[in-house]
Amino acid sequence: MKLPVLDAAGGQIGEIDADDSVFAIQPNLPVVHQAVLAYRANQRHGAHNTLNRSDIRQANAKSRRQKGGGRARLGGPSSPTRIGGAVAHGPHPRSYRQRLPKRMRRLAIRSMLSQRAAEGGIAVLAPDIAFQPRTAELAKLCAALGVERNALLLSDGLDPDLARGSRNLRHISSSPAETINTYLLITHDRVIMTEAALRRIESLWAAPNADMTAGAPADDAAEAEPTAEDPAPAQPAAETPTEEPAQEPADAPVDASPTDPEDA
Repeated sequence: MKLPVLDAAGGQIGEIDADDSVFAIQPNLPVVHQAVLAYRANQRHGAHNTLNRSDIRQANAKSRRQKGGGRARLGGPSSPTRIGGAVAHGPHPRSYRQRLPKRMRRLAIRSMLSQRAAEGGIAVLAPDIAFQPRTAELAKLCAALGVERNALLLSDGLDPDLARGSRNLRHISSSPAETINTYLLITHDRVIMTEAALRRIESLWAAPNADMTAGAPADDAAEAEPTAEDPAPAQPAAETPTEEPAQEPADAPVDASPTDPEDA
């Protein structure tokens, strides 16, 4: 995948190679939709709360008799049907958090990067361009780069000058390359990054190499370990030498000394 390289005047001075597994895949829009829903749900605090009948600090006695008055039945002051009473089936504090699998998050980010690259919305800045901490300088740079609606500026790591220069621009957002998410990419039409940020994104979000993770081939594994159908060849047993009885020498002297001390 080739991405354009722009100078400070917005002109294209060349192209840079990008990883196809990050910037040139077929976007999976259902996964992108689920990632955006999970992100927005995780931003909710869930601190909403309403009072039920036990939380109303009023008298608990009935206002009037149940029957005999000629009017409708009426409960206590904490009844949900009365002004100042409780709320029936109201919301209470809860968590809206949704867990998204890691593989789906990575696929959603790669899908949005590929979608923006296919639309021509991703550009890489020349190495000699440095972000200025002044809002006017950064606004002039974005105008020269052709930013019409909004843009996301990415840097390798936290850049204090970029963060300071873009905080007063409503249509410009800045972020380190390692903290991007699907919601940021889908809410910005242009993505402008440095070359270091591009390499950082490739190292973080590139798809793993199947050749390196697959392991040894099946043929090599079959040759390495014999199976039950193909047993290992039996080795011949080693021959054990037979021991021959020891023979006394023919010229051995005969001991004629008596063995009994009384005979001596």
